[in-house]
Amino acid sequence: MTATQSPRNHRPLGSLSVSPLSLGGNVFGWTADEAASFAVLDAYVAGGGNFIDTADAYSAWVPGNKGGESETVLGNWLASRGNRSDVVIATKVGAHPDLKGLSAATIKSAVDGSLARLRTDYIDLYYTHYDDESVEVGEFLTALDDLVRAGKVREIAASNILAKRLEESLAFSAREGLARYVALQPHYNLVSRDTYEGELADVAARHGLAAVPYFALASGFLTGKYRPGATVDSARSGGALKYVDTDRGRRVLQALDTVATAHEAEPATIALAWLAAQPTVVAPIASARTVEQLPALLAVADLTLTEAELALLNEASA
Repeated sequence: MTATQSPRNHRPLGSLSVSPLSLGGNVFGWTADEAASFAVLDAYVAGGGNFIDTADAYSAWVPGNKGGESETVLGNWLASRGNRSDVVIATKVGAHPDLKGLSAATIKSAVDGSLARLRTDYIDLYYTHYDDESVEVGEFLTALDDLVRAGKVREIAASNILAKRLEESLAFSAREGLARYVALQPHYNLVSRDTYEGELADVAARHGLAAVPYFALASGFLTGKYRPGATVDSARSGGALKYVDTDRGRRVLQALDTVATAHEAEPATIALAWLAAQPTVVAPIASARTVEQLPALLAVADLTLTEAELALLNEASA
């Protein structure tokens, strides 16, 4: 089966067909070594997943790393499994320490580096990682269009962009007949709704963009592991702990527990199911360091929340 065919529960994203959970590759080469990453990737695909998210900058923040480690691990896995046509690979440009920004020259250099590390001749979904307001939208969109025409990229998308610039980018593509953004990767979850809802979500809805939210589990907080007095051994615990002692955090955990009990599910599954039910959202992104963490994430494909449960979670997270 190729990435453009649609098995059960898969959803359209531009010309692509993606599973309801996108596997985050930020942990590959960071908190998961190559062997652990391969095991997670194998289990994710075996569980019906086909949509893997990475970036050329992952994981430059780790001492001794340069950026590109995640793509390298993923490329080695693709080569060893021989399954390139079965998966949708998303990566990003603009934040690698040696290739920052969105100038045409930077994009054209960065894509070749990503293709080499991924050991492939095409990228399914190529994101501008952060907007670069020092560059006119016409410059980077023309560069991205060149990549699409050359067959190096199938679809383009944006992450970390303001509504106004997104609207401007879409208008430019339409006016000039260039490749257009088909997806948006916003920061969005039950304890961070205003980072997407409102003007940005309205632009996505108006133009039919697919939202693929990152920080879908708020650095692990929405798994329910982080509670007052609990100690969690995780490299990302600092990001999650900031929610523990907030009123919203406590309300959301209580609501997640209530709904999870009703479904005999994990809080993480409920948090992802809430995201999946939101307008424009096609597939939330969540990462797993171990195979044991995957079932609760993959379960989002088979769990539908009732209107009453959505209302409870909406009220708790307001």
